[in-house]
Amino acid sequence: MDFSGKKVLVFGTGLSGIAAAGLLQKKSAEVILFDGNEQLDAERVMADFTDREGIRFYKGELPEAVRKGLDLAVLSPGVPLDLPLVSRMKEEGIPVWGELELAYRCGKGEVLAITGTNGKTTTTALLGEIMKSSFEHVNVVGNIGIPYSGVVEEMRDDTVTVAEVSSFQLETIDAFNPNVSAVLNITPDHLNRHHTMENYIAAKMNITKNQGRDRVCVLNYEDEILRERAECISAKVLWFSSLHRLEEGLYLDGDRILYADGSAVTEVISTGELNILGRHNYENVMAAAAMALSFGVPMDAVRETLKRFQAVEHRIEYVAEKRGVRFYNDSKATNPDAAIKGIQAMDRPTCLIGGGYDKDSEYSEWIRSFEGKVKLLVLLGQTGEKIAAAAKACGFTDYVFAESLQEAVDICYENARTGDAVLLSPACASWGMFPNYEVRGKMFKEMVHALEE
Repeated sequence: MDFSGKKVLVFGTGLSGIAAAGLLQKKSAEVILFDGNEQLDAERVMADFTDREGIRFYKGELPEAVRKGLDLAVLSPGVPLDLPLVSRMKEEGIPVWGELELAYRCGKGEVLAITGTNGKTTTTALLGEIMKSSFEHVNVVGNIGIPYSGVVEEMRDDTVTVAEVSSFQLETIDAFNPNVSAVLNITPDHLNRHHTMENYIAAKMNITKNQGRDRVCVLNYEDEILRERAECISAKVLWFSSLHRLEEGLYLDGDRILYADGSAVTEVISTGELNILGRHNYENVMAAAAMALSFGVPMDAVRETLKRFQAVEHRIEYVAEKRGVRFYNDSKATNPDAAIKGIQAMDRPTCLIGGGYDKDSEYSEWIRSFEGKVKLLVLLGQTGEKIAAAAKACGFTDYVFAESLQEAVDICYENARTGDAVLLSPACASWGMFPNYEVRGKMFKEMVHALEE
């Protein structure tokens, strides 16, 4: 696509926004970089560009004269679509894309894309490793931490891009059309952004919007929402299941993951050969394997990569053992459903650290999963009182409050006994206390390693 001389607004100055602006600059566009936060340091923002030619930066308010002349607006994932500025641009007929759409339009090669409420990062990382076993040029991008736009200039016709995509990114697609897509699961999340569950589901299912019969969509058979929506998908649907035997697809049978192609059944791997634990991770394995096999990767290459793969950082990650107490970092569990998976993976009495930023989640189901496992819940952050009220309503009263993560770690260490576990699995986003879940997880690990034996 020719962006030469086009006046393009990039809204948002996070990693995705900066990458999008840099890509557009290389495409000879006239870039208007904008952020609504008027407290931003302009010099610090522009320091990300070695060459500032062709980029103008505005903050706080975008001048009307600038808006009126736009040819295109590119939104960072964190920018809500119901902001007055976004609504105004749409009313004026200015095309509004997300950074995902921009990167896809400018990129080369073929794309495999993964979404879902939980499991995206593990599945994306695993699929990326499988692809690298069979293809020379592979990019692993998106929500996993590397902006898609940042690698576009390196792409070739034979490049394979594995993308973790969020509901925020999928809200703003237009032509985005992955060769293979996957929706891992859909449970309530980000309702403060999407407002209704129906909106959230629609955003997730957008990943299949442009796929035809020549494309493949991998779905979780255990997700009732996905079973209902499958009939509306034009792509060929390939299922995976952790509880049901399938005529066609991947499924868990005892301790074996099997692949049925309609005529024969082949063993993919035994769960005992994997380095990641829990039914949710076996679902992630099946999803990645299904996508790879659909794309033509040989079974042996899939199998060997599965055997080597290690757990993703911040997802039920073993940290250390102190005084006979095992510490686990599950900071990536930013919603109740993900945090339930963390509890289910524990095989010993657990002191649990929870709480954080409120995304309008409900916590009762998470608390009910504590039974027989959680001996103490330490709450912190904005949602502390809300979770405590839900816990009390469910009959769980073994909770205390902490003012900081350090205090929470100390309380858990004081109350844990030899043979117990301490689990950071907050069921909430990190915002308000930490920049992101990675920082929260890294700080937790540092605090654990600093504990006296």
